Amino acid sequence: MIDLYAAGTSNSWRARIALEECGLAYTFHPIALDKGEHKTPQFLAMNPNGQIPVIVDRDGPGGKPLTLSQSTAILLYCAEKSGKFVPKDSAARAVMLEALMIASTDVTPIFGACFGLMRSKEPHAPSIQVFKDRLRAFFKVWDDKLAKRKYAAGDEVTIADFSLYAGYARLKRAAPDVVEGLPHVARWAQAMGARPAIQRALKF
Repeated sequence: MIDLYAAGTSNSWRARIALEECGLAYTFHPIALDKGEHKTPQFLAMNPNGQIPVIVDRDGPGGKPLTLSQSTAILLYCAEKSGKFVPKDSAARAVMLEALMIASTDVTPIFGACFGLMRSKEPHAPSIQVFKDRLRAFFKVWDDKLAKRKYAAGDEVTIADFSLYAGYARLKRAAPDVVEGLPHVARWAQAMGARPAIQRALKF
């Protein structure tokens, strides 16, 4: 059994999508960020950075408990534990890792900065637009890629798709104009959003 500590953020969605898609049994422990539950001594003992998500696998490698943070690390861990959503071919795996890192490290931090500005007491429109334009540029590149391939890393669903979809879904809710008019991204997102495991995962 795995314990998941998370909230309704794109990073948390990644972790929960991974658990649901990989078919790993878990217990969900919601963390109320507005109440500072991610800064309690109990939570900081699991992740000193005070960030979600965190998983605790009571049956980790060698049968020993394992505590893990960072959503991309959790995606990889769940995939390897279940033997799913990571290509066996080394070249295909390399393409998947590239797509995974782009989705996790390029899109999400910029969205986080943009969303933080949007929610600030005094939003600065020009700064917000700079981040929106950067996000739009990233998703235009993804639109070009998805015109040539079915999924983020090729013809099969991988954890790169789960990472990218978590960011896309959060962005679609908060700033839908950023991803409008991108037909190949829209086709891919519709297919991903129709997956029962992803639908379950996003119900926070």
